Amino acid sequence: MAVNFPTHRFYEDVLALFCAGVLVSFGVVLFGTHNLLTGGTAGIAIIGTHLVDLNFGLLFFLVNLPFYYIAWTQLSKRFTINTFISVTMVSVMTEQMQNLINIQSIHPIFATVAGGMLIGVGLLIMFRHKSSLGGLGILALYLQNKFNIRAGNFGLLVDSVILTSSIFIFSIDLVILSVIGAITLNLLIAVNHKPGRYQAYVESKKTKTIDKDATLEEELLGVID
Repeated sequence: MAVNFPTHRFYEDVLALFCAGVLVSFGVVLFGTHNLLTGGTAGIAIIGTHLVDLNFGLLFFLVNLPFYYIAWTQLSKRFTINTFISVTMVSVMTEQMQNLINIQSIHPIFATVAGGMLIGVGLLIMFRHKSSLGGLGILALYLQNKFNIRAGNFGLLVDSVILTSSIFIFSIDLVILSVIGAITLNLLIAVNHKPGRYQAYVESKKTKTIDKDATLEEELLGVID
């Protein structure tokens, strides 16, 4: 069983993934101004930086490696390659962004909401161009395509578990702000990334061809055998 996606031109994917990488990296930087947490593999990587002597970029890259198997076997090879590119791009950009931006002062609530929105919009762009931030994003897309479980709802559940566990490491104020950021991010995805919209379709051996209306170029069909 394989997942098929409408085709974008190569330069469209490159431009979109670069823009998405900038948005996500800037969102992570805004979170970093107040040491905020986020969910998903990024949240796991942030927590990991407080437990082991490795930087965020490297940890984020390493945590995502096991999930590429799901993407390669259950989604598509192109999706896996694009996701690998996106994860690598965000890993590098996040570490280098501090050399390009120097934020002296920013309100913690604005950093929380704006950071969540930037990461959420970046993820939406990645989803639209056959990519993700890897890890739990890959699992969320697979569950949405296979079982019609909204990616945003699944992400919100997993992020809640990650952020709740962070109470044992970080202050309660920091955790509350981080929860607000996670809610902002996942609500944005839940509203804008629904089953049947910007979604891959799964094609089995029995479903060799699926008719697609060319005028609906902006929608990805969610057909599961």
